[in-house]
Amino acid sequence: MHENFSRLDEIDADVYIISKDTPEQQLELYTQLEKHYGESVTFVSDENLELIDHMDMKNGDVAYRGYALIDGDGSLVFNTINDHWGDQIDKSIDEIKEELGKLK
Repeated sequence: MHENFSRLDEIDADVYIISKDTPEQQLELYTQLEKHYGESVTFVSDENLELIDHMDMKNGDVAYRGYALIDGDGSLVFNTINDHWGDQIDKSIDEIKEELGKLK
């Protein structure tokens, strides 16, 4: 198990990678991650950037890199635009867990 993926287990929420890639492209990425790290994260295809726009992560015709939290009602709780969120996984996980704590 790769350290970055195991840190995602600390988040008491469903975790997805959302991109405008087609399901076929996402399957290829999912498979590569699984092969390299021994596991992967579920991908969601948002080819029209509708969910990405809802999360305020739309940057023209692409998505910003980062992460967001949507509550059970579909409302945006917060988002963070950060190209290096994976390299800064400790900070990213801590922020997500803090925001989740505010919902309880």
